[in-house]
Amino acid sequence: MNISMKNNEREVWVDWMRVIACFMVMVVHSTEPFYLGGDGGLILTRADMWWSAAFDSMVRMCVPLFVIASSYLQFPLHYSTGEFFKRRAVRVLVPFVLWSVVYAFYWGDPAENLRGLLLNFNYAAGHLWFVYMLLGVYLIMPLLSAWAREVGKRELQCYLGLWLFTTMLPMLRDWVAQEPLALTYGATGLPRQALFPLWGEASWNTYGTFYYVSGFVGYMLLGLYFRRFASIDSWGRTLVKAVPLYLAGFAITAGGFVHRVMATGDGSFPVAAGLDKAVWWETTWNFDSTGVALMAIATIMMLRKVTAQGRFYNTVLLRVSKASYGMYLAHMVVLATASSMLRDALGTGNEGMLGMWTTPIEIAGTALCTFVIVAAASMLMQRIPRVGKYIAG
Repeated sequence: MNISMKNNEREVWVDWMRVIACFMVMVVHSTEPFYLGGDGGLILTRADMWWSAAFDSMVRMCVPLFVIASSYLQFPLHYSTGEFFKRRAVRVLVPFVLWSVVYAFYWGDPAENLRGLLLNFNYAAGHLWFVYMLLGVYLIMPLLSAWAREVGKRELQCYLGLWLFTTMLPMLRDWVAQEPLALTYGATGLPRQALFPLWGEASWNTYGTFYYVSGFVGYMLLGLYFRRFASIDSWGRTLVKAVPLYLAGFAITAGGFVHRVMATGDGSFPVAAGLDKAVWWETTWNFDSTGVALMAIATIMMLRKVTAQGRFYNTVLLRVSKASYGMYLAHMVVLATASSMLRDALGTGNEGMLGMWTTPIEIAGTALCTFVIVAAASMLMQRIPRVGKYIAG
């Protein structure tokens, strides 16, 4: 079967979304050196604060987009549970294990890192947290598939409304806390800063009222909703709905970050803070927070209008989409080097070679260079006979 015939069976907009989300992830990680440093947060100039807020906030929905894509294509399950897990193991789990080992040797002490892999990911390769979360979503898909096949539009809307309420909890906790960084336990039982116990939560109980309807399960339900019930409007009506949603989400995410940074440094720069404060800065950047959720919904609404599948789609974008998981796994190897080289060449902050424009050029340049190099490498790895799919997904 030729590629054009195969494309008729594909959700073309999902391929576009995967590629865009993959680039967004690289923008997020390219921004981190400009607000993180040492043992916590470090922002050299006021301009760096604004650039970090702008770049990171406008692409913060990248990870939710991947979950929505998986749900849209996989949920409810189209085949048996055993077959589903077998396919996910080949596509997701095996490449993840391989790259976990690669990073164990790439950063830090290999022996210590390898021992740690029995319990968790190597924190130096922090982006691998995503795979653990995604595997958790896959584990509950079979449990909810029967319900998903029968659920009505109104019922699903009610659950999504409840989930959207839970996305406000990070800001609500921050608002009601007696202290700016009240310490309590998060949903996983780990002590977290900037949290406050709500509706049944306590130091001895992490399973509050909204625990089971919060988090990334909401994005799984969003994927189901868009597939089964959401209509595709004209471009005019789509933009009238999506643009305000996106701008509102961006205002929440960026505004929350700027407010917390300014409060930490009393308006003066540079601003240096411990890890607890850096976590607090990111309150409105949480992937399951309101601003990010609104931007994810708006982005899906717009991307579903994309149907272009001409020569560029067939020869470039489709192949990059199929390599996107491998790109995600491998990109930090390239990104760390690219970021370091650009900062060494151009300098930092207002003292950099390009003045206040140094930071945005370095962020965009790092993300773009990383994307191009890793896309080419991942597509080449996929072409390795027999083992390519185990390396790059």
